[in-house]
Amino acid sequence: MWESILLTVAATAGNNIGKILQKKGTIILPPLSFKLKVIRSYASNRTWVIGFLVDIFGALLMLRALSLAPVSVIQPVSGCGLAILSIFSHFYLKEVMNAVDWVGITLAGFGTIGVGAGGEDHGVVALSIFHIPGLAFVVFILFILLNGWVRICKSQRREQEMMEYDVVEEIIYGLESGILFGMSSVISKMGFLFLDQGFPKLLAPVCIMISVCCSGTGFYYQTRGLKHGRAIVVSTCAAVASILTGVLAGMFALGERLPSEPKARLALLLGWLLIIVGVILLVGSTRLVSFLSCSSRRKRSNMDKNFGLRRTTSSRVREPSPSAIIQAATLNHLSSSSKEKA
Repeated sequence: MWESILLTVAATAGNNIGKILQKKGTIILPPLSFKLKVIRSYASNRTWVIGFLVDIFGALLMLRALSLAPVSVIQPVSGCGLAILSIFSHFYLKEVMNAVDWVGITLAGFGTIGVGAGGEDHGVVALSIFHIPGLAFVVFILFILLNGWVRICKSQRREQEMMEYDVVEEIIYGLESGILFGMSSVISKMGFLFLDQGFPKLLAPVCIMISVCCSGTGFYYQTRGLKHGRAIVVSTCAAVASILTGVLAGMFALGERLPSEPKARLALLLGWLLIIVGVILLVGSTRLVSFLSCSSRRKRSNMDKNFGLRRTTSSRVREPSPSAIIQAATLNHLSSSSKEKA
């Protein structure tokens, strides 16, 4: 089990670091096209080539990990790739990390340890070839409902003449991309299970091709959401939906089960929870830090205002009023004049 978890961590690290290197290499490159001159410029760029190879190597490691362990273990651990990406960006790209980032990385690391301690291999599970159409039908129904919801939100936005995306649309695009990412892992696992159970060997590459199509479509929906919506909402929903889809589809479609021992079951569930919380903190760390700083500034300003009001009221109480001084002076004058008359 630990071998597959280490492979998953290395695979997600390769995928995320490879994409960062490719993005860094494309800064000085033209938009990608099928022109020979453009292809040569990409192939001659060392940073982009290294990132592309690292990304491909991470994908191969992920396929190897899926062949060794259940999807309900692999998919949550893949969420730790964001933690590794943050560390890589901090030390290589010299990006500044705040305290929330380090807390998220720590939680994701402990969650990975919990998944490794509680996860167990279920052996060869009886699988039917009809599970693929069943999964496709469920995903199809989900996407019909989600896309219908998006159309309703767009029509309401047009009626109200709103230009910005509604938060519901951002959530839906994140959920759609996350569901496709999770289904990509599940279908890849199904291909390896078909090989173990003696099905035709042609099913394995077919499942891998379907998995690649799911990942590509997931990137399309994620890019569409990131283009018009907020990155924090889309990325968080995509990460959480990917983990939950892998876990639920692995249990219901692939026959994966929770560990039989209570301690192992608790460790696995706690690991899932820590990874999800860590991923959410990593995605929303900047927004959370700015919110906390703004709230602390407001509290300080309110305290300063209250302190200033107390000082003014206390000074008013201590200092006698001018009218009181005038009244006292007139009383003394009257008393002195009456005594003189007497």
